[in-house]
Amino acid sequence: MISEHSLFRGAAILTSAGIISRILGFFFRIFLSHAFGEESVGLYQLTFPFYALCLSLSTSGLQTAVSRISAEKTALGHKEEAERVLKTALCLAAAISIFEVLIIQRHASFIAGSLLGDKRCRDLLLILSYALPWAAVHSCINGCSLGLGNAKLPAVSQLVEQSVRIVTVIMIWLIMQTRGIPTSILPAAAGAAAGELIAAAFSVHRFKRLSCRQKKTFSRTYKASSRARIFSPLRELLAFSLPLTANRTALTLLQSIEAASIPASLIRYGMTSSDAIRTYGVLTGMALPCILFPSAVTGSISTVLLPAVSAASTAGKQHSALSVLRKAVISCFLLGLSCCLFFLIFGRSIGRFLFHSEDAGRFIITLAWICPFLYTNHSLLSALNGYGMAGSTFFINMTGLLIRIAGVFLAIPGFGMQGYLWALLAGQLAVSALSSAILLRKQNKSAKGMRPRSKDLHKVQV
Repeated sequence: MISEHSLFRGAAILTSAGIISRILGFFFRIFLSHAFGEESVGLYQLTFPFYALCLSLSTSGLQTAVSRISAEKTALGHKEEAERVLKTALCLAAAISIFEVLIIQRHASFIAGSLLGDKRCRDLLLILSYALPWAAVHSCINGCSLGLGNAKLPAVSQLVEQSVRIVTVIMIWLIMQTRGIPTSILPAAAGAAAGELIAAAFSVHRFKRLSCRQKKTFSRTYKASSRARIFSPLRELLAFSLPLTANRTALTLLQSIEAASIPASLIRYGMTSSDAIRTYGVLTGMALPCILFPSAVTGSISTVLLPAVSAASTAGKQHSALSVLRKAVISCFLLGLSCCLFFLIFGRSIGRFLFHSEDAGRFIITLAWICPFLYTNHSLLSALNGYGMAGSTFFINMTGLLIRIAGVFLAIPGFGMQGYLWALLAGQLAVSALSSAILLRKQNKSAKGMRPRSKDLHKVQV
């Protein structure tokens, strides 16, 4: 089982990598906005909800399932079974993602024009589709590593992916500049695909070495057992991943509708099509990355919290799980309060100095209020998944998302982007309230279950 010390050590490793990755990504977004322009960044961001939808279908549920099952197998001392589950997940995720690539290659024009609302996204989709199989491999290996209590591999692979992405984009941009080729945002998509490819290759190489180091005879044992029990890990994966995949796919589909509808609602507010895409790019490519920058810490805590809670629950150590969860939530909330104050004071200056955009500074100030709730929600939702409460997680996320979508269709036409930002805040407040209520109910049930009955107390006294 993952102890509190191991949990926060793993969180510290992931946080360090996350902070470095966020710093690189932060300056990379500044480079994108200066090199390609706000409208091009908006087009690039417009493709990502659909890309996230494909990832939800192929990897999101499987990655969480692999992480949770690996943690449970490790708690029971069955590490070989955990790696068997990983290999089954890799085959399944690769098959789904390759099918997605074929669909996108065939129908990219329809997806760009009808679903995303801008035909200029076609080439971006074609290039991004090649990242899907490698992202599937990368995600499944990361999930298993975290379940086994190894945070170093996901941390380093994250840095590898981000570094390759940035270097690839800058190199292509320099070549375009020296040869006089008109600049477009396509190098950003090429960088994403290259980053996932190299990160997947690195993860496979490192995980093989770690497996061989732990048990040199593993590969022979695995081949013998896999023929006899090939359907056992598949059943375990599908039992947990299918509901979670369905939940996340539904949520991501609604997020895609939300993202595609924001520019249309801004046009209804009175903006031109070009200004609407530019404003969307400022929000998603500049303001939100600033707000999400400190979530490298909270995201790392939530990532290792899921297998920790799952392992503790499997071992019957409810007090340990609750203690870890309580410390994680308090830490995330205090960080959110600090960041809220910082962005309220310096948000406008950040927008002007880094992005040369008044809109970015104004959006950052409004978004600052969501920090305490956004950062805390990472831990709360991760704990719910660790307890296997995928249905509750889906209900909570759906509630927050529907509030945001209502803001897109009702608030933006009347108040512009500012109305949507307040809808974001309302959605995060709802997620925090619902998550806390369900976890408190879970904690009370656990406390009652561990409390000795009066008859047992009488026997002890006698």
